[in-house]
Amino acid sequence: MIEKDSCFTEEMIAELRKTVSAELSPKRFSHVAAVEEMVVQLAKLYCPEQTATLRVAALLHDITKEWKTEEHVAFCQTHGIRLTKQDRVAYKTLHARTAAVLIPERYPQCNDPEVISAVRWHTTGHAGMTLTEKLLYLADYIDLSRTFQDCVTLRNFFFDADPENLTASERETLLRETLIRSFDMTISALIGDGQPIAEDTVKARNELVLDQIAKEGEKA
Repeated sequence: MIEKDSCFTEEMIAELRKTVSAELSPKRFSHVAAVEEMVVQLAKLYCPEQTATLRVAALLHDITKEWKTEEHVAFCQTHGIRLTKQDRVAYKTLHARTAAVLIPERYPQCNDPEVISAVRWHTTGHAGMTLTEKLLYLADYIDLSRTFQDCVTLRNFFFDADPENLTASERETLLRETLIRSFDMTISALIGDGQPIAEDTVKARNELVLDQIAKEGEKA
């Protein structure tokens, strides 16, 4: 794991940060930089050996966020990405799909399966999420640039638990509970806005809830 992570050097990450900064608006890049900072904190708690990989994923997760919907649709059409009716309605999730496909083309030095999967699933989540996928998803939700009440509430929930002083098992439980809360918040907000809910989000949430129920059953 450590050898794998070493391919992303400080020099390479610094150059990538400079490139991404030039391609995004100042406001968007401010968020991206905050996600990178947050993912470093999370990696320290859960997988220090994957810190560089997560930093790269954080820098690239919103590279197509500022595209217009028509640009996403056109890109998907030219790259063989099938869009459902829901995809076209839930346009805010399209950037995760287009960014994941764009990375090997525009940033070949970052063409790493873990980077791409983390970027691909950072908005909706999915069943069977890897640890790197979970951490980027969470970092994007609770980074310090987020001032929405749900984001602040979730950030406080996670850090008020004092994760640095928890055991590995307790940190795993905290991560699961935090992710469940994040999915609950997202689903509740979408319902309130009369919007469709991505099936992947429902599946991700249900899998975590079932896992939590099983863990609680083991303790009983």
